Amino acid sequence: MVYEMANPSVASALFDGWEETLIWSCLQGVMGKIYVTDMQHPVSAMAVLGDFTFFAGDANVELAAYKPHMCTQDFMIMIPQNKEWEHTIMNYYGTKAHPVQRYAIKKELHIFHPEKLSGIVASLPDGYQLCPIDEPLYRLCKAHPWSLDLVSQYKDYAQYSRLGLGIAVCRDGIPVSGASSYASYRGGIEIEIDTRKDYRRQGLASVCGAKLILECLKRNLYPSWDAQNRWSVALAEKLGYHYSHTYTAIEIIGY
Repeated sequence: MVYEMANPSVASALFDGWEETLIWSCLQGVMGKIYVTDMQHPVSAMAVLGDFTFFAGDANVELAAYKPHMCTQDFMIMIPQNKEWEHTIMNYYGTKAHPVQRYAIKKELHIFHPEKLSGIVASLPDGYQLCPIDEPLYRLCKAHPWSLDLVSQYKDYAQYSRLGLGIAVCRDGIPVSGASSYASYRGGIEIEIDTRKDYRRQGLASVCGAKLILECLKRNLYPSWDAQNRWSVALAEKLGYHYSHTYTAIEIIGY
């Protein structure tokens, strides 16, 4: 039997040392959920937030197979804590499971250079405007597939305005690129950056990413970054981050 934890912090020891802010969001009860098979003395746990599930403790096929009711999508990125979890996930999902490499970025305080970031912001090409994601832009982001993940984990604008933070690059009032919080935790956000396909390779992602980091620094929030691909690593390094390590994730297609 799988249970949703009313007090997620009970499972915190199972995730000890895992520097992943989506897990922290779940453990802190800010966003996401923690699931276990034993409420009192959990030895296995999974943290679920958006398109991500993290498995910790002893590998357990019941947890690997469990799909929370809030997960209505047919795609999930599963991150195993160890090889036993990796084998359990792969064996259960079979041909639906596709291992991929993701790239962890170091979480370091005081590494950012505001002057450099401000210079990147100033490189915004003519004809574009930088805009905070307010309620009208929040609704526009939700209305289009390319920008949905900029705001998708917040149930409404009230929650986004309370927990989230985002910057859009707009052309004629329409967002064409954005940097926003995919999720929030106490003391920081997890950054999501997306650009409409027909506006890529113009430096817009760099500009809105730099602006979002500056806004985080003003608010004493840490702007955490996890990279899906090497392009994302390169962008992170341009903005001041440092690569940490490569890790295995498993994409489930037909979840």
